[in-house]
Amino acid sequence: MITIDNYLDNHYIGRSNWLRAVVLGANDGIISVASLSIGIATAATSRETIILATTAGVVAGALSMAAGEYVSVSSQTDIEQADIKREAQELKDYPENELKILSQIYERRGLTKETAQQVAKELTEHDALGAHVRDELGINEITQANPIQAALASGAAFTAGGLLPLIVALLAPVKQMEYYLYAFTIVSLVLLGATSAKTGGSSITKAVLRIVIWGTIAMGLSAFVGYLFGVNV
Repeated sequence: MITIDNYLDNHYIGRSNWLRAVVLGANDGIISVASLSIGIATAATSRETIILATTAGVVAGALSMAAGEYVSVSSQTDIEQADIKREAQELKDYPENELKILSQIYERRGLTKETAQQVAKELTEHDALGAHVRDELGINEITQANPIQAALASGAAFTAGGLLPLIVALLAPVKQMEYYLYAFTIVSLVLLGATSAKTGGSSITKAVLRIVIWGTIAMGLSAFVGYLFGVNV
C-alpha cells in the first residue's frame, strides 16, 4: 500500500538537509586539509612537521565546521520560529484577511477562484497555522533543518574527509609528498562527487567535474604559496 510517507521516501528532496551537510563537510575536510598539507609539504623537510600541521588542520577544521553549521542552522531555525509566531498572531488578529491571502496563493498556483476559496476555507478549519506555515511561509518538515544533526553530520564528515590526507602524510615518502597528496585527494574527490550525486539523484559527471576543478585550484594555490616562500620548516 502506497502512503504519503512511502511516496516521499522515494524522492531525493528529503535527503537534502543531511546530504548537504555531509557533502560540504567531507569536501571541506578533504580539500582544506590536503591543501594545508601540500602547502607545508612543499616547504617542510620532516614528516613530523607535515603530520603535526595536518592533524591540527583536521581537529580545528572539524570543530569549526560543526560550530559554524550549528550557528548557521540555529539562526535559520530562529527566523522560522519568529515567522511562525508572527503568523499565529496575524491569524488571531486578522483571520479574514489571512483567509484571503491563503485563497490567493492557491489561485496563483492554478486553481479557480471558487476552488481556491473552498480549499483555503477547509484547510483553515483543519489547521489554519499549519496551512499558512506550509503554503505562505514555505516551511515544512522536509525543508526544516536540525541544528544538532547538521553540526554532527558536518563535523563527522569533515573528520572523515580530513583523515584521508593524514593517512597520506603518515605513509607517503616525504620527498615529493605533495604529488602523492594531490593524486590521492583527486581520487577521493571523484569518489565523493560520484557518491553524493548518486545519493542525490543528480548528474555524476557534473558533480565530479565541479568538485575536482575547485579542489585542484585550492591545492594548486596552496602549493604555490609553499614554493613561493621556499622556507624549510
